[in-house]
Amino acid sequence: MATDYYAVLGVRRDASQDEIKKAFRRLARELHPDVNPDPKTQERFKEINAAYEVLSDPQKKQVYDLGGDPLSASGGGGGAGGFGAGGFGNFSDIMDAFFGNAAQRGPRSRTRRGQDAMIRLEIDLNEAAFGTTKDIQVDTAVVCNTCSGEGAAPGTSAQTCDMCRGRGEVSQVTRSFLGQVMTSRPCPQCQGFGTVVPTPCPECAGDGRIRSRRTLTVKIPAGVDNGTRIQLAGEGEVGPGGGPAGDLYVEIHELPHAVFQRRGDDLHCTVTIPMTAAALGTKCPLETLDGLEEIDIRPGTQSGQSVPLHGRGITHLRGGGRGDLIVHVEVMTPSKLDAEQERLLRELSKLRGEERPLGQFQPGQQGLFSRLKDAFNGR
Repeated sequence: MATDYYAVLGVRRDASQDEIKKAFRRLARELHPDVNPDPKTQERFKEINAAYEVLSDPQKKQVYDLGGDPLSASGGGGGAGGFGAGGFGNFSDIMDAFFGNAAQRGPRSRTRRGQDAMIRLEIDLNEAAFGTTKDIQVDTAVVCNTCSGEGAAPGTSAQTCDMCRGRGEVSQVTRSFLGQVMTSRPCPQCQGFGTVVPTPCPECAGDGRIRSRRTLTVKIPAGVDNGTRIQLAGEGEVGPGGGPAGDLYVEIHELPHAVFQRRGDDLHCTVTIPMTAAALGTKCPLETLDGLEEIDIRPGTQSGQSVPLHGRGITHLRGGGRGDLIVHVEVMTPSKLDAEQERLLRELSKLRGEERPLGQFQPGQQGLFSRLKDAFNGR
């Protein structure tokens, strides 16, 4: 993404929804057009509105964090920066920046969805071609077994906050240029939850979750490539308060192969043969992904020619069938000859009338700068 929405709001990438909302309210009070009519300030106000529209929506935020287009997560969106309902996706939050949270009262839940997690998995070419099953170890947050996600020590429970009386917010009346205005803010004692935990769980320190290493079995489909991500729903981080877990993404990294080079779903390799074998023809054994096969080198094969083996490549990830295996032939000319070999070659060249070959010359290939020069000169 061209714009870093987290930087626009001035929050960390792991900021909670409450921190994102507080940052937006603070900036909205400073930059709202009714307070500061400067054109540059209005552009900045549109930027923070666009950033909050994405980061306050869990679905859009997830798409944005994974590098996608957040507007596509909700079917397009109304465009950032407009003054209609589409531009200000959360107009009540802008009003709340001035008059308090009148539209959404009550304590916030201690239970929240966990974050997504990602792990990198290395596989070899054979596993990428045909698919496989892998066991992976994942170190993520899981529900605390001691308190079952409640956050309170065994035998205790959360108590209603005596400062806000369970409302999760406190109100006060202030005077401003608009007159007397009642504003509300999260209760500083319970942090907006409406309850306090007098005796936190000793195992999770009141968070309702602990770190744990577990083993998962992942099915790798045939045809995956570098960068392919496999989504495991509900296998990510468990949320605070024992909330629902996020998703786990397994990113595939394919290890290099000693013989084959992958290009899409096709495999390429090079076989080097002596010039006598190229002239007379031969068969070369090649260990493919499907086993040992004979490569038929026809008589008169030239260096640079290729022999295709259809259906011996990588399985198509979407759709049936497989790619091809392309064997490139490289003809090796001997650099040292003994007396007998030289005599035989000279005799062969005499029989073929090639003792003093004239050769066949063709126009040379121009370099990039030469072609550009000719293009500018109108040649």
